[in-house]
Amino acid sequence: MEAIITVKDLCKTYIVNNYSNNVLQNVNLQIQKGEFVTIMGPSGSGKSTLLYTISGMDAMTSGEVIFNGKQIAELKGKQLTKLRLEEMGFIFQQMYMMKKLCIMDNIVLPGYEAGIVSREEVNQRAEALMRRLDLIELAEREITEVSGGQLQRACLCRALINQPQVLFADEPTGALNSKAANDVMKELVAANRDGTSILMVTHSVKVAAQSERIIYLMDGNIQGEIQLGKLTDEQELSKRERTLKTWLMDQGW
Repeated sequence: MEAIITVKDLCKTYIVNNYSNNVLQNVNLQIQKGEFVTIMGPSGSGKSTLLYTISGMDAMTSGEVIFNGKQIAELKGKQLTKLRLEEMGFIFQQMYMMKKLCIMDNIVLPGYEAGIVSREEVNQRAEALMRRLDLIELAEREITEVSGGQLQRACLCRALINQPQVLFADEPTGALNSKAANDVMKELVAANRDGTSILMVTHSVKVAAQSERIIYLMDGNIQGEIQLGKLTDEQELSKRERTLKTWLMDQGW
């Protein structure tokens, strides 16, 4: 397999009141094309920081991140913005949407800004995504007029509108009830099956068990990882959960 992301000796240090907080310490990992990888670990272990640093949303202190053949540290300003817009998608626990735009307009906006394809094709992609996620009837709704689960599915549509190489997901189900969380995960698994690589952070064993590889982060270092393989049958999910839970306990979860 070919790596879409390569991380070498990645370090991230924050300086607060002359005190150094080494959040990430010499992290090394690879994400293969088409892989679905989850990062787990206790609060404060550096999970979200690792996600943001790999994606270029936060600057690294030292080390190297190669994204689809590009050195993240060498990209500046508009180059980095262009890369994130065209080759990355993002979905977060906090559902960031433009309050003055309706659901449809929020979804198509990154497509218009990227300018990779015509606005007509962007609109067609948006409609197809919204139909797949059962949102088409809410296209003209304001973001305050839909449920949290519907809004998160709209965020997923927006993240996929430019057909990204990698989707970064930071606790995408953390603020959702169980049904809404299941709906979002169903679509993330489907997006991965369609070829999108996914790097996700979660505290949920059930959510993580639907990915194929889980990395355990502790004090800014990778402590271990487990391979579960692709989820091929939802009926096997409970067995995967038990396997993962046992492994997490061994890691000190």
